[in-house]
Amino acid sequence: MVHKIEITIDVIVHATEDISKIFQSFEDILGVKEEDFTIKETEGHYENPIILLNAKIVKKQAQNFMKKLLESLPKELVNELIDEIEERTVDSRFHMRLDKQELIKGNLTFREKDTIQLKIHTPIYNKKDTVKTFTEIFQIAN
Repeated sequence: MVHKIEITIDVIVHATEDISKIFQSFEDILGVKEEDFTIKETEGHYENPIILLNAKIVKKQAQNFMKKLLESLPKELVNELIDEIEERTVDSRFHMRLDKQELIKGNLTFREKDTIQLKIHTPIYNKKDTVKTFTEIFQIAN
């Protein structure tokens, strides 16, 4: 993969969730270690404790992450991502949300609530190249 890729991962961990299971799932499935995350403790609307996890991965680690992500997704979901490139891309950033509970179970699937937010950024200098560029990125595992 020749593209310069930067990936941002954002996760909200509620008090009822086991953060160690989340870290373990990231490492086992996507190769992201606990020390790659910054941890911020905060409070929710009802003063419940919430932990915000954020990771920014770049260079070779980002390329390895993409390879593992795409190999772990069923082919039809990768094709769905390719079909939705234009709707999911803002300013050279491709947005997707993974189901947090399914990740803990060892599966990767998309979801819109209680999710892991991923932003995949690669420099795109001409907007008309967006679909072509992200299609190339998503086809590396096929």
